[in-house]
Amino acid sequence: MNGPQDLGGQMGFGPVGPETDEYAAWERRALGVTLTAGAMGAWNIDESRHARESLHPADYYSSSYYQIWIQALEVLLKRHGFVTERDLAAGKAVDPAATPKRVLKAADVPAVLAKGGPCDRPVAAPARFQAGDRVRTKNFSPTGHTRLPRYARGKNGRIEAVRDGFVFPDSNAHGKGENPQWVYTVVFDGAEIWGEGADPTLEVSIDAWESYLEPA
Repeated sequence: MNGPQDLGGQMGFGPVGPETDEYAAWERRALGVTLTAGAMGAWNIDESRHARESLHPADYYSSSYYQIWIQALEVLLKRHGFVTERDLAAGKAVDPAATPKRVLKAADVPAVLAKGGPCDRPVAAPARFQAGDRVRTKNFSPTGHTRLPRYARGKNGRIEAVRDGFVFPDSNAHGKGENPQWVYTVVFDGAEIWGEGADPTLEVSIDAWESYLEPA
């Protein structure tokens, strides 16, 4: 979606620099709570991303990274019946809650994290494009989740590599199925992305699902 998270190419936000400070204890806890809640099996990674990018821009821009995670987690927990506004206001369980499909035990955390959440899937149809093909990204403004960044829409590039089939996040985020598609690494000249005055030596690459692309 064209939300506050899609910052590529926007000006006025200052330089991006590496963080030198250690994560605060609450930030480490925020990560742990978010991963543990996700392990309950009520939502997938694409729905969780969409919850973060759906925050109001004023809240998103005024929040730190893990504050965004916690605000989005509240949305997910309420949406799936695990907490209510009364619970949050009281700081403890007040109302009846949904039963999770799974509960992540502390002893199982290393194995679960090592396993990860693979999203590669077989695709029945052959890949539409091959390395070297010229393509153009589609230009659209979805109201739902997408992994095609706004700065790379409606741009001409070339296929650098054909990857595997992967879950299509645009449908998976909204409970419409995994619908796996081929994913391609697409390379753009800097001038195609940034326009006049761009560094002529610059290239930008993205990984794009097949339905984002059409022949150039």
